[in-house]
Amino acid sequence: MSRALFIHGANDARIAPFNLREGREGEVLMDVASVGFCGSDLHYFKDGGIGAAVIAEPFVPGHEFGGYLCDDVEELGFKRGQLVAVDPNKACGRCDWCHEGHPNLCPNVEFIGAPPFDGAMTQRIWVPTSQLVALPESFDALDAVMLEPLGVAIHAVGLAKQRMLERVAVLGCGPIGLLIIQVLKATGAGEVLACDPLAHRRAMAAKIGADHVGESVADIVEFSKGGCPLVMEATNSPFGFRDAVAAARIGGRIVLVGIPDGDIYTLPAADARRRGLKIKFARRMGDVYPLAIKFLAAGKIDVRSIVTHRVGLEEAPGVFTALAENAPGYVKVLVDLRGP
Repeated sequence: MSRALFIHGANDARIAPFNLREGREGEVLMDVASVGFCGSDLHYFKDGGIGAAVIAEPFVPGHEFGGYLCDDVEELGFKRGQLVAVDPNKACGRCDWCHEGHPNLCPNVEFIGAPPFDGAMTQRIWVPTSQLVALPESFDALDAVMLEPLGVAIHAVGLAKQRMLERVAVLGCGPIGLLIIQVLKATGAGEVLACDPLAHRRAMAAKIGADHVGESVADIVEFSKGGCPLVMEATNSPFGFRDAVAAARIGGRIVLVGIPDGDIYTLPAADARRRGLKIKFARRMGDVYPLAIKFLAAGKIDVRSIVTHRVGLEEAPGVFTALAENAPGYVKVLVDLRGP
């Protein structure tokens, strides 16, 4: 019998036997190679849910993953044993939002690793063949896992519609913020100013290309002399929206990517209103896996540098606790089910 990590509720993650369900038409069985800890997984652990997605019974998280196929998928030309990535977002394909090209906004989505749909923090999982993503032969399990968070960053930067050599502020230097910094630099941004309260994350932001790194939004405001034309917010703070407003210049744009703890934003309305800001919210991603693969294959984005820990399944509950407590040195953590 397989084993899996289950989140039972807030601050309650356990390893236990996992009864693999029967496969359905249009699915293939996969041996999970590696799976990433995402900020949304951490919210499930810390808060017991995200908005309406509440943990009603123990569930298996994990939506950033890759693995090895247990059977051929003839219609796609995939072979047994082949390493593939998986897009966790199975949109319905019928609603207005799907028809308008926004599958990430589909209200009927079946998202692997979001309640009530079990995810990949286990040894084997059934996945829809429609969600399989072919990989270049040079890619390994780490690359497969990192395509999903990289896709989130690409989608967020796409929403921003950045201008050539524009100065950009990035609030939050967790994995998504660090990937956003790299995507911004790879696609023509000018100075990138970043901030994070954790010293090890600030050090990594500087290492991967941020031009100026501070501890708080006040550092960005001071350095930019009044704010930036574009602000990318990637924190988990209820004050992230407020800080993004503070970092934006009059007439600027904000893209909110992070999920706030407690599912609540706190901000004074007058600051945002008087600056006439344009504000967008990012949710997951669109059809960006092909672009994410191109970025990695061309060496434009360094995903390996932000992976600080690789652990086995039995260690995973402790990682949730470490991440929730902002333990020094932790940035991106992968659970390896079959070794690196």
